[in-house]
Amino acid sequence: MQPQAFYRVVADDFTAVDGIIRKQLTSRVPLVEKIGDYIISAGGKRLRPLLVLLCGRALGRQSNDLRLLAATIEFLHTATLLHDDVVDMSGMRRGRSTANALWGNAPSVLVGDFLYSRSFEMMVELGSLPVMHILSHATRVIAEGEVLQLSKVRDASTTEEVYMEVIRAKTAMLFEASTHSAAALANAPAEQAEALRRFGDRLGIAFQLVDDLLDYRGDSETLGKNVGDDLAEGKPTLPLIYTMREGTPEQAALVRKAIQQGGSDDLESIRAAVEASGSLDYTARLARDYAAQAIACLDALPASSYRDALVELSEFAVARTH
Repeated sequence: MQPQAFYRVVADDFTAVDGIIRKQLTSRVPLVEKIGDYIISAGGKRLRPLLVLLCGRALGRQSNDLRLLAATIEFLHTATLLHDDVVDMSGMRRGRSTANALWGNAPSVLVGDFLYSRSFEMMVELGSLPVMHILSHATRVIAEGEVLQLSKVRDASTTEEVYMEVIRAKTAMLFEASTHSAAALANAPAEQAEALRRFGDRLGIAFQLVDDLLDYRGDSETLGKNVGDDLAEGKPTLPLIYTMREGTPEQAALVRKAIQQGGSDDLESIRAAVEASGSLDYTARLARDYAAQAIACLDALPASSYRDALVELSEFAVARTH
C-alpha cells in the first residue's frame, strides 16, 4: 500500500501548511525555535493536519483558513508529544532522540507550553467560535486522558473499558477534533459535521489499537521507537489486558507481574505469551472493525477524490507496520 496516494490530492495544501508551521515557530528566544524546529522537522505522518485538509476539501472548502487550521492542529499535537515524552521518560521517537533526552525535561515542557499557546493564538486568528469550542474542548479531554492513563500505570486490574476510555481521550480525541473542526470551518450541515466527528473518533481508536499492537509485533527500526516501551512503563494496553483475561494462568501471571514491576527484562517471554494468547489477533480485529465503522461514516460526504483518499487513509491506518 502506498501512503503517498492520500497525500497527493492535497500536496499543495500540505506544502503551504509546512510553511505556516515554520513561520509560526518564530520566537525571540532561540532555544524555543531550536527545540520546536527539532521536533517538527522529525517528520512523522502528520495525519491530523492531513485529515483537516482532506475533510475540508471534501466539503468544498478552498480557503487559506483550512491550511491555518491544519497547522494549528499540528501545533497542538506536537505540544502533546513534547509533554508525553517527559511524562513517559521516553528517549526515542520517530527514529531519533526525543527533545527531553537532548535538552532535558524543563525546556521540553516549556516549549510544549509555547506550542499550546501559539496554537490558541492561531485559533483566534481563524476567528471561528465553533472551531475554538471544538479544539479547546479537545485539549482538556486529551489532558484528562493522559492523567487517567498515568493513574493506571502498573495497575494490572485495568479493564478493557478503562483502556478504551484512555485511548478515546488521549489519541482519538485529536483525530475527532481534526475532522470535526474542518467540518465546522466549512459550515457543513449538522448531519455531515456529526458524521465527520464520528469518523475521526473511530479512525483515532483504530490507529491507537494498531500502535499498541505494534508494540509487540513491530521492530524498533521500523517503528522509530523502542519496542516494548509501553510494557517497560507499566502501561496496561489491550494486548496485555486481553492476555491476562483470556490467556493461560501462566501467561496471565507473567503479564501481571510485568505490568506491576515495569521494565522489559522479560520482553521476549511476554511477546510470546501475548502472541500465543490470541490477544494480538483480537486487537487487530478490533482495529479493523473501528476502521470499517470510520469508512461507513464517509457515506455522508459527496463522492470526490478527497473522500476516496479518506477511505484509503483509513485502510492504511490498520495495515501499517509503523
